[in-house]
Amino acid sequence: MASRSGGLGKSIVLFILIIILTLLGLLWFDFLGVIHAKKYFSPLYNLLGLSPQTSTSATADFPIVADLDEDRLAVRLEALDARTEELNQREADIKRLEDENQQIAQELEDRRISQDEREKTFNNTLKQHDDRDKNIAQISANLNGMQPKTAVDILIAMDDQDVIDVLRKTEADAQENGTSSMVAYWLSLMPAERAALIQAKMANKPLSLD
Repeated sequence: MASRSGGLGKSIVLFILIIILTLLGLLWFDFLGVIHAKKYFSPLYNLLGLSPQTSTSATADFPIVADLDEDRLAVRLEALDARTEELNQREADIKRLEDENQQIAQELEDRRISQDEREKTFNNTLKQHDDRDKNIAQISANLNGMQPKTAVDILIAMDDQDVIDVLRKTEADAQENGTSSMVAYWLSLMPAERAALIQAKMANKPLSLD
């Protein structure tokens, strides 16, 4: 009977010891932050004046893996930002080149229009000159076919430069055809002052009267 009582007492002591060791183990793991049981052991911490580990255990919720994922995400976001900045810079460069090309194209178009206008002006001037030469030649031919007095009356009514051009054309045609010129006779039928003025201008051979 005594032996039974002794064995039971040892079992109880051993059981209590196991419970104490278990509690101490839990207390220690909670202090280290391996497990989360602070709300159960906080009165004991306060009683003993201890401060439990508040950082998350590496084995609790796998923060190392989470940190790696966050680092990878941060690296990807940084690479994406760099790529976005590069694309924005390229877009700005392309826009600048487009603006420069558009400006050059506009300058070339303005030059083309200016050149076209100059050519048009030159062609008009040339045409007017050709038309004037044709008109002078026609007037000279017509005057040669008229009575001298009638021809002189027409010449008197014309501007001095037109008279000079007609007389020169008449003189040139006479020399080319080997015929006598009517220029001297026409001048003799003109008023003396007008004839003298015409001959003085012809002698000076002005390009224009302006």
